[in-house]
Amino acid sequence: QVQLVESGGGLVQPGGSLRLSCAASGSIFSINRMGWYRQPPGKQRELVAAIISGDSANYADSVKGRFTISRDNAKNTMQLQMNSLKPEDTAVYYCNALLQLTAEPAITRNYWGQGTQVTVSS
Repeated sequence: QVQLVESGGGLVQPGGSLRLSCAASGSIFSINRMGWYRQPPGKQRELVAAIISGDSANYADSVKGRFTISRDNAKNTMQLQMNSLKPEDTAVYYCNALLQLTAEPAITRNYWGQGTQVTVSS
């Protein structure tokens, strides 16, 4: 059974840092795309950062220069380094991955992690 498991959330003061991790497990042929989304209280889920094969990454304007997304293709893991955190970064952060499960035919599925809470507060 394929699943995504996040870790690394918590409570941090403004200006602090956190590192989120996401691990994909199960029978996976390849990872087409991985990304982080977040859902602030009372708001819709939004894209934070995403990375596709070849390590091309894109970021929400609100986190550019503060967050860095990375992948370890050999381990099927992804990280989000979050620096200079602000109270408005408070949200549940979700790992998302578009996974190719088989080589031929190429079956792909979209998966979500269970979410991890990030709270930025003094």
